[in-house]
Amino acid sequence: MSTRECQQNIRVAVRCRPINKQELEKAVRSCVECSREKVTVRDKCMSKVFTFDHVFNQYSKQIDVYKSMVAPMIEEIILGYNCTIFAYGQTGSGKTFTMTGERSDKLRYEWETDPLAGIIPRALSHLFETLQSNGSDFSVRVSFLEVYNEELFDLLSASEDVTRLTIYDDVNRKGSVIVKGLREVVVLDKDDVYSVIERGIARRQTACTLLNAHRSHSIFTVTVHIKEINAITSEELLRIGKLHLVDLAGSENVGRSGAVEKRAREAGSINQSLLTLGRVITSLVEHAPHIPYRESKLTRLLQDSLGGRTKTSIIATISPAMTSLEETLSTLDYAHRAKNIENRPEINARLNKTDLVKGYNEELERLRRDLEAARTKNGIFVNEENYQMLQSQLAQQRIRICELEERREILEEEIAQVQELFTVTQEELSETRMRKEEVENELIAYGKDLVSSFLLLQISGLLYCYVNSFIYFESLTNPGELDPNETLTRI
Repeated sequence: MSTRECQQNIRVAVRCRPINKQELEKAVRSCVECSREKVTVRDKCMSKVFTFDHVFNQYSKQIDVYKSMVAPMIEEIILGYNCTIFAYGQTGSGKTFTMTGERSDKLRYEWETDPLAGIIPRALSHLFETLQSNGSDFSVRVSFLEVYNEELFDLLSASEDVTRLTIYDDVNRKGSVIVKGLREVVVLDKDDVYSVIERGIARRQTACTLLNAHRSHSIFTVTVHIKEINAITSEELLRIGKLHLVDLAGSENVGRSGAVEKRAREAGSINQSLLTLGRVITSLVEHAPHIPYRESKLTRLLQDSLGGRTKTSIIATISPAMTSLEETLSTLDYAHRAKNIENRPEINARLNKTDLVKGYNEELERLRRDLEAARTKNGIFVNEENYQMLQSQLAQQRIRICELEERREILEEEIAQVQELFTVTQEELSETRMRKEEVENELIAYGKDLVSSFLLLQISGLLYCYVNSFIYFESLTNPGELDPNETLTRI
């Protein structure tokens, strides 16, 4: 299969919430009209239409969004793909409601069947039901990460302390990252999942109070391991799939949000990460040579989901109120550009039991050394052995950089030579064109001379025939008296 056939555009849907109670009391007019695939925004001065893969109007239910945008991904996760769903929009437009949902007051509802339940509980319920019906051996682990002011926090940490996490590149999967210290909790069934979700949400709300933060990004990740048997070798293999559910912070500007002092700085930091996300989207759409993933923690975390090997869908949430016109247009423009991003989804490599155990043992050994270093205080973040290993990797990277720099200089020289050759060729081509014009002019003049000569020859031939005819006629009428010179004179 060609690379082009493997590529697929990010799916983008828009969800418009209803006019809320406060807006109704103030008689705020709606400026948004929704059809199945189009959103039209109107005010007194303009009308703008956006087209998306799917549009959910204010009457759409939670189950409608889930069935259209998320349900098809569950089977793909089980096959071994990584999938991402993230919600984007201004505060109060329905992002968190769409992703997490609410609990109805009626106790007769289970969370996954509750009409107010969001994508996360429905996806986990669907996933467990599918895995159990397939009859395979499996395990499911979840993590819950918060990104606030360019810092990472674990919402499922066993510690009560707010600990900042570090992020580094995954050497085994290009474009992916690993969050060091992020806790993954094993869940056995959907009831475990619901308790984990509620604990994370509560932790997030508590952490927000401690940090004076009211808005942040959150990433809920589900990792599925499925055991299968190789039909040829009878070897046990492990198939891995992941689902990332991302709730982005509000996209409104600082002035309209009413934030001041610390809250304004917080909003500025959030907007900075969203601006970086916007630059990443623009760079991907325009096929720029450099994609600024590393300019924010958020874009580093989402790197594989944007232009990478993950199957990605975006749900943009908007308000229909005229008072939110600016933010609605900004969100729609943002989402419309994201439609043109192409990913190259790939199934994760299957791991055999030996390699998996080896990897876990190596990771445990590294953690053991780091723990020993922390106890004896003979290291900085890592112990001496790990530090030397990192130094060795750094030295290798520097050598690689030098090699690439030398290669770049050679290529620049080759480009300069080609450019010089191109310039000379252009000059020769110009001279050739001038000579061609001169030759064409000479041919035209020569052609005129040929025509003149041809006409003279025609006239001479006619004259010769006439003279001969005249002489012959004279010889018949005056035999013996013909003088050729006199005849020519008479002619």
